[in-house]
Amino acid sequence: MTYTSSASSTSGSSSTVRTPSTARTSGGARRGARRAVAELPPIAVAELDLDGPDGQMLSLDPAPGGPPLGAGDVFALVRLRGRPAATVLAHVGSGEDPAEVLAAAFRARRDPPGARTGPEPLVPEAPAPGPPPAEPPVSDESAAPPRTTVVVAPPRTTVVVATRERAGQLGRALDSLLAQDHPDCRVLVVDNAPVTTATRDLVASRYAGRVGYVREPRPGLAVAHNRGIAAAGADSAVIAFTDDDVVADPHWLTALTEPFAADPGLGCTTGLILPARLAITAQILLESHGGFAKGFEPRLYDPARPPADEPLFPFTAGSFGSGANMAFRAGALRAVGGFDPATGTGTPARGGDDLYAFVRILAAGHRLRYTPEALVWHHHRETWQDLRNQAYGYGAGLTAYLTAILVRCPDLLPALLVKLPRGLAHARAITAHRPDTADDPAGEPGGEVAPGAHGARAHPWPRGLSRLERRGMLYGPLGYAKARARVRRQARDEQHEARREHHRIRGGRP
Repeated sequence: MTYTSSASSTSGSSSTVRTPSTARTSGGARRGARRAVAELPPIAVAELDLDGPDGQMLSLDPAPGGPPLGAGDVFALVRLRGRPAATVLAHVGSGEDPAEVLAAAFRARRDPPGARTGPEPLVPEAPAPGPPPAEPPVSDESAAPPRTTVVVAPPRTTVVVATRERAGQLGRALDSLLAQDHPDCRVLVVDNAPVTTATRDLVASRYAGRVGYVREPRPGLAVAHNRGIAAAGADSAVIAFTDDDVVADPHWLTALTEPFAADPGLGCTTGLILPARLAITAQILLESHGGFAKGFEPRLYDPARPPADEPLFPFTAGSFGSGANMAFRAGALRAVGGFDPATGTGTPARGGDDLYAFVRILAAGHRLRYTPEALVWHHHRETWQDLRNQAYGYGAGLTAYLTAILVRCPDLLPALLVKLPRGLAHARAITAHRPDTADDPAGEPGGEVAPGAHGARAHPWPRGLSRLERRGMLYGPLGYAKARARVRRQARDEQHEARREHHRIRGGRP
């Protein structure tokens, strides 16, 4: 589970969350926000490693690429002997030791004096199978082996990174992928519908012989991922996917792929995604809305034993993980047809490619495991317009993937129709702006703006973004229909071109 520090003081430090009432105002807001967007002060991001829940500090470091820690607000991943356990948000005063402040905030949040002081989750994260714990658990890893201990040798893996005209970010991601402790992996870049040679030149000049490169002329993330599947080769037992705007923890790929060696029935794994920077208001708002993290408890989803606490299973695929941190058994992914080319970023559907793949894997009888030890740091977008596009894309991708199930998976239709009313209520809940937070007339967020408060009532998603997400949901089925039409048109064009080429090779003979 995810924790944020409360307003109580520990070891002389106060835990702080920001509200727009104390924030500056950005005069450069887009007109779609109706008024200026509240500008939030930056929050440093760090990693704190403890030798057990009550042990001494092992290390405190900025997030990859981040500046040294100083006074101010700090959002920290707390590790226990290297294993991700929780996040905390605390204020470090001038002259205070950041490690002591963050450790105290973690312990205070883990062991509150009396009843829970933080907001109850509006949409609770799924607990592990069995009786639910009284409090969100912080895993006690004091008796576990260190994180870097490999329990089972991970299988040979190809890591696919689809990219389009972002060579600067791509280089940062590739550096982290080449530093993995996985013993048998290769990295493959898929250059999606490029308009320049920047990506090809980067791979050739800096990563020759270490990173593979293929070009996919058709736009779309799902199409690019399918190109990566085809290029991975039969010798890769697992195919992992991440994005060009992440920095992977050195143990990421091993943690993500180890479970495949231990569980022959496993078809997919996903991992933890945390923010690399919280320097811009848009980044803080996205992470406060929930970000991409799915908690700190491992979870196994088994279609033979549907989880009792998820009545919409398997259609709430967003709870399983995200496309920036996922891996599939290669044979299982190919058997379900890979990714639907009419979904994903770069298509009119705007998203949903990862969600559709998760459901298809589960529907085929394979298990899916969420593994928080498999960590990547994600560089959230930085502008208000980026955040608006992201909110709209979330909604569109959700209903586009559900439309894909209706069109392409008739065997799932009865279950989907039975669960549809509850699903609509769930969709309304997750896109709602919380009425119990104070708003200004522009619909900007009130209450706590607390990164890591995933699903909390102190929900800072601005009303304008909630509207955009719902508009995206209305558009999603139409977007998917447009994308399907484009895929069919491209297929006809390719067939026509193939016939022309065949006729040319035969010298014009019919």
